[in-house]
Amino acid sequence: MPGDIIVGLDIGTTKICAVVGEVRPEGLEIIGMGSHPSEGLRKGVVVNIEQTVNSIKEAVEEAETMAGCEITSVYAGIAGGHIESFNSHGVIPLKEKEVTQKDIDRVIEAASAVAIPMDREVIHTLVQEYIVDNQDGIQNPLGMHGVRLEAKIHIVAGAVTSAQNIIKCANRAGLDVCNIVLESLASSEATLTKEEKNLGVALVDFGGGTTDMAIFSGGTIKHTSVLALGGDNLTYDLAIGLRTPKHEAEKIKIKYGCAFSSLIGKDDTIEVPDVGGRKPRVLSRKILGEVLEPRVVEVFTLIYNELVRSGHQDKINSGVVITGGSSELPGVPEIVEQIFNAPARIGYPVGINGLIEVINKPMYATAVGLVIYGSKSGRKIKKFRIRDSNIFNRVIGIMRRWFKEVI
Repeated sequence: MPGDIIVGLDIGTTKICAVVGEVRPEGLEIIGMGSHPSEGLRKGVVVNIEQTVNSIKEAVEEAETMAGCEITSVYAGIAGGHIESFNSHGVIPLKEKEVTQKDIDRVIEAASAVAIPMDREVIHTLVQEYIVDNQDGIQNPLGMHGVRLEAKIHIVAGAVTSAQNIIKCANRAGLDVCNIVLESLASSEATLTKEEKNLGVALVDFGGGTTDMAIFSGGTIKHTSVLALGGDNLTYDLAIGLRTPKHEAEKIKIKYGCAFSSLIGKDDTIEVPDVGGRKPRVLSRKILGEVLEPRVVEVFTLIYNELVRSGHQDKINSGVVITGGSSELPGVPEIVEQIFNAPARIGYPVGINGLIEVINKPMYATAVGLVIYGSKSGRKIKKFRIRDSNIFNRVIGIMRRWFKEVI
């Protein structure tokens, strides 16, 4: 609704970012942004609640100051190696020979009836397509005539404890969590065009702790995955290879780093601070390429292998879009094009107004995407439930729905 304030909170491994958006008649306008170094997360998972809470507070306070409003609720991102996803399929007969909203709800419920371990919780149930009497590719079957309705859905599940810890950290920072969103899905909202989703595209969010992939084709999500490797691994490799402190290695990576050795001049040099107070050393910049290139190749080879395993490698006709903070490393698009044998581009946040010059970086794509996701949710905001505490109440609720349908 116009005038609504929506906040996206990207709880990442290297940074925590809060982006504030306001829904206006002319579109979504970004009115505030706050960012703070992330302390307390490892590979996208909370490992220290106190440090995470403090980082969230700092980022939110900065965003509140810039936006001139109080932040009380957020859409939070989730990632990590615990994320799993799979496709499912459901079929129901049509009682009235015409598809009603109740039929759509029933077929999605039938497709969602899959066994999930007790330590896992469904984060997203995403409809890929509906099929009415073998007619596939239907996006909205409401009102169509037929005798059988099918639904193909994509289910994203994650560890209950990881989701609980994200909610707990937000709550302790004084925030309600409207919903938890897979970070690669959020990034896709901010960086992909409708044409790319229709034609087929692979979005790769190359972050600090994880590298997430989301594959779209025919306008719908086909596959998602999370790899527990990211920019932090590049920094660690540099710290070991150059024998320099990790924080210095991060500075060198940002200022001089290049993932493609051929792009580095032969005579380029860098000054590397030593450990233990010894004098800085002057080294050839080529050594950065020799350290960074194998790791970047490894990360994107693993992502490509996952794409092949999913069976969708022939569907990414519009290529690969790389986003996330680590995607800004020079040479990454060139490596991706070689590995995927497809065109690649860097994904910047699009389709928004306001503080474009501030948030127009791949590292803010997830936070902006969370705001866009929230704006599309409209008034259908639900508080994220980890798991119903009383299974008896759930059974009673299902039985009541059955009785209503029978009567």
